[in-house]
Amino acid sequence: MQLHNFDWFIIIAYLIGMIALSIYLSRGQKNKDDYYLGGNDTGAWPIAISTMATQCSTNSILGAPAFVAFSVGGGLVWLQYELAVPFAMIFLMIFLLPLYRRLGIISVYAYLERRFDKNTRLTLSLLFQFIRAFATGVTVYGISIVISYCTGISFTMAVVLLGIITIIYDSIGGMKAVIYSDVIQMVVLYAAIFMTIIIAISICGGFSETIAAFDSTRFKAFNIKSHGFDSNPFAFLPMFIGGFFLYISYYGCDQSQVQRELSTKSVDDTNFALFLNGILRFPLVITYCFLGVCIGAYVTKHPEFINLLPLENGKPNFNLSVPIFVIKYFPIGAVGLVMVGLFSAAMSSLDSTINSLSATTMQDVFKSFMGKEFSEKQELYMSKALTVFWGTVCTIFAFYVGNISDSIIESMNKIGSLANGPILGVFLLGILTKKATGPGAITGLVLGFITNTIFWIYVPSVSWPWWNMIGCVICFAFGYLISMSAKIDKEKLQYTYYNFREDSKDDFKIDWRKYYYILAGWGVIITVICVAL
Repeated sequence: MQLHNFDWFIIIAYLIGMIALSIYLSRGQKNKDDYYLGGNDTGAWPIAISTMATQCSTNSILGAPAFVAFSVGGGLVWLQYELAVPFAMIFLMIFLLPLYRRLGIISVYAYLERRFDKNTRLTLSLLFQFIRAFATGVTVYGISIVISYCTGISFTMAVVLLGIITIIYDSIGGMKAVIYSDVIQMVVLYAAIFMTIIIAISICGGFSETIAAFDSTRFKAFNIKSHGFDSNPFAFLPMFIGGFFLYISYYGCDQSQVQRELSTKSVDDTNFALFLNGILRFPLVITYCFLGVCIGAYVTKHPEFINLLPLENGKPNFNLSVPIFVIKYFPIGAVGLVMVGLFSAAMSSLDSTINSLSATTMQDVFKSFMGKEFSEKQELYMSKALTVFWGTVCTIFAFYVGNISDSIIESMNKIGSLANGPILGVFLLGILTKKATGPGAITGLVLGFITNTIFWIYVPSVSWPWWNMIGCVICFAFGYLISMSAKIDKEKLQYTYYNFREDSKDDFKIDWRKYYYILAGWGVIITVICVAL
């Protein structure tokens, strides 16, 4: 399949524009704070939109519509996974982000050194670096396959194009380039999704015809009958409770997310960015899930479309249904815009990852564990070099996951659920208790991970979203018990144990209680929406 020259012009102009933007934003960079935190002068709205752009990956844009329209047991039931987001934001706004801001850290794992020791910090940082770099390589592989098929360029060219452009603008512009490029990418991506929905509805004969043509059983978005211990991963309880622990871990303990939240002007802006995420994420997800409704209705009316999909293991690859629909029906120029949207989804995931990997390597490995000292200029140049290094590593990974990509992509959520809960447990041991120690926390981390692995291998009937909660509880409980006999450095503890009732009085200029109520109310509203579907 070949794109028109004008579509290629749009794609190339966009990629060049990203580099030009990064050069513009790099003006005035003097030190690591400018590079990794954007000088702490970014508003809440850009950070909130940037965060959503990173989470709205290519797998979401292509996989969610395919899940809604075609997957066995699929449909709008995926929306249940979003219901915990507002409540997770409340927890983060009270317990985690205010503490990080007070400590003035760049790497979120620096908190673990101040609360526990260097070994705890290094362990969690290296775990993050390995998981995130590998997962990003898989993401680059997946979108490169799609881009290669839809544009006619080779897989190698697609990988190299994605990697090089992202590395260039990220290494030059730093966190500011990440944030503002993600804002642009989010706008382009949402426009592409919206355009596809409009055209699909038009071809189906209107909104009412689209709804009537879609399989009514797939409209069901709420499953309270199952408890998630019967091999049903898409039940309400595991997706809500497990999702709550997942989102706290992802937004509050993952450097690729936290680093942006630390780039705001104040802790109030950080909280407002989290508030916006809690409100806006569900409309975004329901939009691209509704795209799946439109594609499913179109295929019902035009079943011959299935023959256009390439075969994978003898079956149609439904993940390519959206881009092939676009190429078939969109006019010249609009196709280029949607292809830019696919590039954007991949680049928004890659740019934040390599910047955060650079930050953790510099702060946690070189400066903390190895004790290296750098001047401001040396540290800035070293940070840029590490961004190039990690961008290259993630790009190279994309060439070596091909033979296992099918199983890896299918099980990425499971792999994340193995580690998210135990990682969160380590942070909660430090923040919510006074007696936890570094060795106890690490032991709890290992036990939580092993427990989840046992469930995966020997108790497959337990829904994988439950692992997020199980791993956290195991880590917290055993980590605390093991720490009971150890001595705590009380002088050190007073700077790192978070008494949120007292400390938060000095953090905020805004009374956030009404925002907590709004988020809780919004959580109830979107739950009612899912029940009503």
